[in-house]
Amino acid sequence: AAGFSVQVAHAVGAGDRNRAVSLFRQSLLSTSLLSAVLACIGVMLAFRLPAWLGAEQSIWSDATAYFLFFALFIPVRQINSLCMNMLQCTGNMKVPSIVASMMCVLDMIFNFFLIFPFRTVSFFGMEFAVWGAGLGVKGAQYGTSLSILVSAVILLYYAACRSEILALRHHKSSWKAPREVIQRALEIGVPMAMQSGAINLASIVTTKIIAPLGTVAIAANSIGVTAESICYMPGFGIASASTTLVGQAYGAKNKNLARSFAWLTTFSGMAAMSVLGIIMYFLCPYVFTFMTPSQEVRTLAAEVLRIELLAEPLFAASIVATGALRGAGDTLVPGLMNLFSVWVVRVLPAWFLAPRIGLKGMWIAMAMELCFRGAILLFRLKQEKWLKKISD
Repeated sequence: AAGFSVQVAHAVGAGDRNRAVSLFRQSLLSTSLLSAVLACIGVMLAFRLPAWLGAEQSIWSDATAYFLFFALFIPVRQINSLCMNMLQCTGNMKVPSIVASMMCVLDMIFNFFLIFPFRTVSFFGMEFAVWGAGLGVKGAQYGTSLSILVSAVILLYYAACRSEILALRHHKSSWKAPREVIQRALEIGVPMAMQSGAINLASIVTTKIIAPLGTVAIAANSIGVTAESICYMPGFGIASASTTLVGQAYGAKNKNLARSFAWLTTFSGMAAMSVLGIIMYFLCPYVFTFMTPSQEVRTLAAEVLRIELLAEPLFAASIVATGALRGAGDTLVPGLMNLFSVWVVRVLPAWFLAPRIGLKGMWIAMAMELCFRGAILLFRLKQEKWLKKISD
């Protein structure tokens, strides 16, 4: 999705609406075909995956159903992501934000009715009978998938029929993407996909490092990560804006504007996340009272989170600078930087420190890695190699 949406941002910046619409049309077909292939692979794996992962036989049925439904909905997820990225890269942040918020609300509602069985709930002293499908773990996947389906339908309709830039109804072009478009999409998208997969794998490894530390450490790590997300979510929003702004300036061949947008958004992200980090540093003990009744877990979570919050400014730099570089189509080198940082600067020190000083060792390694990652991505931004294709 990103490989096509960045090209759309470039086309919009260049004032070439016909190319933007053609790219959107071609991306719909290409994304649908690729995601259908991935869905077929997922369906074939679903019945064997629980056994391969060493899960207990008692959960094979639920695990298979969960992953099977996930695999079947891969095309829906990809279309949802594609349309959201496309609208954002045309400068429309409002509609994707509203639909994403609605999707989260629908996810909670669907899960409420699909996970739990028929039951009686008490509300302000009054009891109500509430219907529930009682599907358990499977209900969680069904609810999430249905909410994504609703989101995808709305975004696809808006992008294809209502968008001033992307609407297909008055534009005739081939659904087949030219070789150069596919090649450029792969150049942008493949490094991002590999980076995402490798980082997710690193997260699994770090979870495995934390597991022997005990239930208190596992719980503290979990709620610490959840609380930290309050601080870094604005950074991802600003990164999306940075991709759009830099991408459009890049497409317009305006080097000074692209440079200005890149640094403006990066510093804005650093400022926003720094302020939230300072607030969370002092408020986290109170936040954790809503997340767990265990004083031991709350104390440890506050200690480790405060270590990582010191790295929040450079964490913001890594997030937004990556978004800015993505807007210029520069994903390979930043992707390699991210991979090196996560695996060498985080995982290896965590593997050494966690068994010796506990969960604090894991979070010290994380804080060091976030600072390192932010610094090298700022250096990449400062080098301006991503601007070399724009003539002065």
